[in-house]
Amino acid sequence: MRNLVLSVIGDDRPGLVSALSDAVASGGGNWEQSQLAQLAGKFAGIVAVAVPREKADSLIAAVTALDGLLDVSVHEADAGTVGGDVVAQTIAVLGDDRPGIVQEISAALNRTGVSIAKLTTGTREAPMSGGTLFEARMDVLIPADADTSAIRADLEAIAAELLVDLDVDSA
Repeated sequence: MRNLVLSVIGDDRPGLVSALSDAVASGGGNWEQSQLAQLAGKFAGIVAVAVPREKADSLIAAVTALDGLLDVSVHEADAGTVGGDVVAQTIAVLGDDRPGIVQEISAALNRTGVSIAKLTTGTREAPMSGGTLFEARMDVLIPADADTSAIRADLEAIAAELLVDLDVDSA
């Protein structure tokens, strides 16, 4: 089997998932995992597929022929993952929206070897102040031998500087 990752983007409209899944199936592939979303009028995501080696070229041709409907890039799946034992944690952030929140938190996590497995962000109106709130949820993988109290202290210091609430839980 050959494992491929498809990155897809196109103008949002009905039928995009159906068209992509038809192309994967007609190319002999098996849709295994995906993260798909509509954002700012675009439909985008990633899809992991498995395909018998002898059918891989057919699948690639089928999904890349969706030009005009979806732009699809095909990548070889990387078998590598975060090495060693890890501890899963969830980090939630909520505060007044401003530039740099994701950058500062992700930089702190990177400095300590923490990998972000999934990141979801959004904004919404603040119920009382009339401003805009930023919220994020990160599923992270922390090396088992990492100093979690130092990581937490670093994140709490950043949260205080950014004036955001931070919540860290086991996943």
